[in-house]
Amino acid sequence: MKKDILLGIDVGNTNITFGIFRGEEILKTFRMTTKMQRTSDEFGVWIRSLLSGSGFDPDGLADVIIASVVPGIMHSLNSGIIKYLNKTPIVIEAGMKTGLRINMANPKELGADRVVDCVAGYELYGSPVMVIDFGTATTYDLVLPGCIFETGITSPGIRICANALWNETAKLPEIAIEKPKSILARDTISSMQAGLVYGCIGQTEYIIKKVKEEAGLTEMKVVATGGLGRIVSAETDMIDVYDPDLTLKGLQIIYAKQSRRKDKA
Repeated sequence: MKKDILLGIDVGNTNITFGIFRGEEILKTFRMTTKMQRTSDEFGVWIRSLLSGSGFDPDGLADVIIASVVPGIMHSLNSGIIKYLNKTPIVIEAGMKTGLRINMANPKELGADRVVDCVAGYELYGSPVMVIDFGTATTYDLVLPGCIFETGITSPGIRICANALWNETAKLPEIAIEKPKSILARDTISSMQAGLVYGCIGQTEYIIKKVKEEAGLTEMKVVATGGLGRIVSAETDMIDVYDPDLTLKGLQIIYAKQSRRKDKA
């Protein structure tokens, strides 16, 4: 049996995203919530069911690669994969050769998800490139020619801002995060949606403008990812590409780099 399927796993603060690859092609993606506590058995059984229910043989995986920003679940997740898939996952961590040169005082501070996004942005869209990930936090990372991480900006994500609105005020309700029909709101829900969505759009455009100005990069490409990035990307011409699967693609690219080194060894 040919084992040519790669399982890529992106563990974020809100969701865990799974991508099934054959070569560079994404065949299927899935999501589950991160914050629920799960045992290794629960992880293992769920992933096997996910694969088999989609027509993939769980015993036919070539490998598993993980990028995680949630250390607290990694023991259970790793153990479940080892026990139920008979694979020891490759975990993106400091010291791994990804091709990204990190221009920071302490390169270990850069999260695995941002490393993966930067590699994918550089390899798929060229450089200089700004990669914006609209996740739990919104991150803006600049990658220069030579795959050099030059700088990164971090701000609260839309959902964090929304949670602050309805958790820290007595009368504001929990709402769906979506663009209202008009910024000229005449009710509470539309008012909150306008502030959240248009506020994020304004922040995004200003940060892109300032980075271009201070770095002297008028031709910088801007690539966005993350679930809520679709809303923002549709409302500004300062984002060139919205790629919802950018992080998963980065995992496949980094895995291919590891495989090439093994082949040369």
